[in-house]
Amino acid sequence: MSMWCGRLLRAAGRGVQASWSRAASNDVATFRDINTMKFCNGQKMPTGLFTAGEVEGRITKLRETMEHEGIAACLFTSFHNINYYSGGFVYCAFNRPYCLIVTPEKHVIVSSLVDGGQPWRRSPHDNIVYTDWKCDNYFLAVVEELGEVRGSLGVEYNHMNLDINRSLRQHLPHRNTLVDIGQPTTRMRMIKSKEEIAVIKNSMATAEVGGWACTEVLGEGVPEYEVALAGTQAMVRNIAKIYPNSDLMDSWVWFQSGINTDGSHNPVTSRKIQKGDNLSLNCFSTPQGYNVSLERTCFLDHCSDAHLKVWEANVSVHKKGLQLIQPGAKCSEIAHELSDMYAQLGLLKYQMTGCGHSLDVLCHRYGLEAGLALHEDSDTVLEPGMVVSMKPMITIPEGQPGAGGYREHSILIINDDNTVENITSFPFGPEHNIIKK
Repeated sequence: MSMWCGRLLRAAGRGVQASWSRAASNDVATFRDINTMKFCNGQKMPTGLFTAGEVEGRITKLRETMEHEGIAACLFTSFHNINYYSGGFVYCAFNRPYCLIVTPEKHVIVSSLVDGGQPWRRSPHDNIVYTDWKCDNYFLAVVEELGEVRGSLGVEYNHMNLDINRSLRQHLPHRNTLVDIGQPTTRMRMIKSKEEIAVIKNSMATAEVGGWACTEVLGEGVPEYEVALAGTQAMVRNIAKIYPNSDLMDSWVWFQSGINTDGSHNPVTSRKIQKGDNLSLNCFSTPQGYNVSLERTCFLDHCSDAHLKVWEANVSVHKKGLQLIQPGAKCSEIAHELSDMYAQLGLLKYQMTGCGHSLDVLCHRYGLEAGLALHEDSDTVLEPGMVVSMKPMITIPEGQPGAGGYREHSILIINDDNTVENITSFPFGPEHNIIKK
């Protein structure tokens, strides 16, 4: 263990001022032999979004699942589970592995020295830092923190790549076997707590702040990136106002025009907006990883008859989808019904993706939960505590009447009393979003 910390705070989370000091020796060999260390720099920070009780409740449920499944320890490597079980720590990989180790007694984030003391400050409990002078130091840190743990080690097979898996097996003692914990934790995250739902509602309101900021600066000759910048800045400022102790990262806007609307995730460009353009407004509010999005089809000044026909058809699918999201409904059945509706409208061949997905710990860096997506092969039944979006999307190829992409995105919460709450208030459809300037 390194000499960076004057005091090793094993019982972290007490809000104390931590001290650390570098090894006195400046000898190269000694320096490079430091594999792991403590970097307890500054003071522990609040989680930013959630109470300590919320975070500890998640950890307790996880440990109950581990006991039920006979799992001795969990080693999470994904952005989403590390975020979820730490209450808000989002790591920045830059090709360096990170993880969160949870045992019946321990909760330890393993981070790279390049991030200094920030992972420790954001961790509700402990943190160990590895240096990257040697390529195996990450695995040495993992083995060190697992200590004498025997039995099954839960890992995320839906996230861990083959190289990490192979190296982990090489370094682990023979007393540990790897089992999948990815699916059980996915199911745990599908059911939202009251605090999570409150954060999602605040994030949705923030996305709408971004949406209105985009429409304010929208105009003929304005490049896409200027519209996107206005929306992003408005969202970041709103998050800072609502959550002054949170990290501010990963909120963004994709504002697309003309042919650039053909893909939902097409990047912002310098293309200048023209009157009559098909526009796609996509505001992603992401306070500490809890992402929601506002997505709307718009037109500047006017909309051709061909575009209007396609737009109204997609809006009709959106409205139908909003009605179908009910407790007891099966994701696959909703998907089939909306596909049938697209087929009746003659637009099924232009459908680009499923008509909705889960909302929780999410970003462009870490993906959706397939189990709660409105896809034909998802048999998940909607139940109270779930949050799901309705997002029908079609694209008409360039050169055809009504060419461009069309998408409307609303977020719905299934409440404990079996009511369904649409938390997206930003208007949609031709009567609202043909924007005159």
